Amino acid sequence: MLRIASIAVVMALATPTGLREGAQTLAPAQPQEPAMKTAPETPIAEKKVELGQPTWDPAWDLLIEEALPPDLLSPNVSRTVKSFCPRFNGMGEADKRSFWAYFFQALAGAEAGLEPTKDVRHSESEVAVKDDVTKRMVRSEGLMQLTYMDAERYGCDFDWEKDKQLEEHDPAKTILQPKNNLVCGVKILENQLIARRKPLFFRSSYWSTLRPGWPGHSVFLKQMSNVPVSCRHPQARAQVKKASPDTGPTTAANQEPPSGAKAP
Repeated sequence: MLRIASIAVVMALATPTGLREGAQTLAPAQPQEPAMKTAPETPIAEKKVELGQPTWDPAWDLLIEEALPPDLLSPNVSRTVKSFCPRFNGMGEADKRSFWAYFFQALAGAEAGLEPTKDVRHSESEVAVKDDVTKRMVRSEGLMQLTYMDAERYGCDFDWEKDKQLEEHDPAKTILQPKNNLVCGVKILENQLIARRKPLFFRSSYWSTLRPGWPGHSVFLKQMSNVPVSCRHPQARAQVKKASPDTGPTTAANQEPPSGAKAP
């Protein structure tokens, strides 16, 4: 009888229920999602808050951070961002993602004044070209000032067939939706820095605001004056203010040729 009882106990412990009741088991390790941090406000975002105007949505930081490819978090880009984020290579992943979120907020400030439905049609003869997708004169649209041609060039999620039925500034347009527009911007920057191995600032950048000497460049520098403290660049704001008196976003009057029409 004793032997039979012992066997019964062993069999009970061998069952899933018995294992839960008679022994502690280790749950399989779950992969951890990368930590996310919202970025500080750029000067234009701060000003819009003071004026009670629509401004940068912190949720957009997370859209950018989730879209970042590993290459933009690697040591390969530490040199090109060194002037703004000297400690980039030694920061944790969450802080690196926060830096890039700030960078794209600054770029959106310089390009579109943080207005997700902003669009510009340029009249300069050298860039007043036809969009290969819309078959209309090219427009730069949204936070990153992009074009429908970028859907073909960079695999961006823009759908002209849907959008052409909507009003020009309808926020429902796929090209104006912040997620689509910002994720496309990440792809374009990855192409510049990784695929083409170009620096952050160079004369043929997709965005004129990243071209040294062009009118919008000083605007971008102004917006980069409040980078995350983890970058350990406490003098950034003072340095950029001295170098760049221009404070407002680029406009149709002073903005250089449309970003989308400039780079292959």
